[in-house]
Amino acid sequence: MFGDMMNMMGKLKETQQKVEDTKKRLDTVIIDECSNDKQLKVSLTANRTIKSIDISDSLMEDKKQLEDYLIITLNKAIERATQINDSELAAVAKEGMPNIPGMDMFK
Repeated sequence: MFGDMMNMMGKLKETQQKVEDTKKRLDTVIIDECSNDKQLKVSLTANRTIKSIDISDSLMEDKKQLEDYLIITLNKAIERATQINDSELAAVAKEGMPNIPGMDMFK
């Protein structure tokens, strides 16, 4: 029983390291999102860090329109990044979770 507990603790520690490694890797995964008319482009990492925003000159003339474009395009990019982040981290966590009866968190 003690050996099983030590094995489980080792596996949890290994999984924790894999999660950290995955988080670092997700910093290199870039999500590009454009407005429908391509006047605004944003790039961010799968960890939801904005890397760049490219705005067409015509959008600079209308503050309200620019704000709307930013909100819509950033929200779409963040949603995509979150989906990638969540699925990658869940896969790593599920892979490393010990089989504990009643603790099936990733169905």
